[in-house]
Amino acid sequence: MTSRAVHVLVFEGFADWEAAHALAELRRSGARSVAAVGFDSAPVTSMGGLRVVPDRTLREFRPAEVEILIIPGGDLWEGTYDEPTLNDVLTELVSTDVPVAAICAGTLAAARAGLLNDRRHTSNVAGYIAEHAPQYSGAALYESVPAVNDRGVITASGLAPIEFAREIFKQLRVFSAADEDLWFDMFKHGRLAQSAI
Repeated sequence: MTSRAVHVLVFEGFADWEAAHALAELRRSGARSVAAVGFDSAPVTSMGGLRVVPDRTLREFRPAEVEILIIPGGDLWEGTYDEPTLNDVLTELVSTDVPVAAICAGTLAAARAGLLNDRRHTSNVAGYIAEHAPQYSGAALYESVPAVNDRGVITASGLAPIEFAREIFKQLRVFSAADEDLWFDMFKHGRLAQSAI
């Protein structure tokens, strides 16, 4: 177990379900602490209607306290946000070998920070990132798969929250290989092994 916490970025309208499988299992099986980080300290409401009060803001962020930063999707990413502050945080995390995991439109934040220009990655569909992030130059490294992890930057399609969670579990070494396969079969395919009953 680590003393660093799993951090999840929360903002008005964040897609709460996209990080839910990962967060639940990180707490339950991984015995991780989870912290919500916001652009500011104001409470936000998720797309599903959950009210969340950030534990800290991006300006209070300390990479040494972070095991991984999870960035869920949401309509925010196709609009405006405090891009300079988030870009600084993401760049600092990656430069200090702290993993970043972005799903769905959250991949736009990773792209705008330059994290996807030299890494294999995925998103919602080919062309989505280039359409919304003109500074992005990594299209040749795009893979049409559910989730990708390249050097600690995890990306996933919004249709792949289970694969996203699995890549996070691998990165943080939450499960043995056998237990990870068991978890994936249960949550992706609805199959419960006899050994788990």
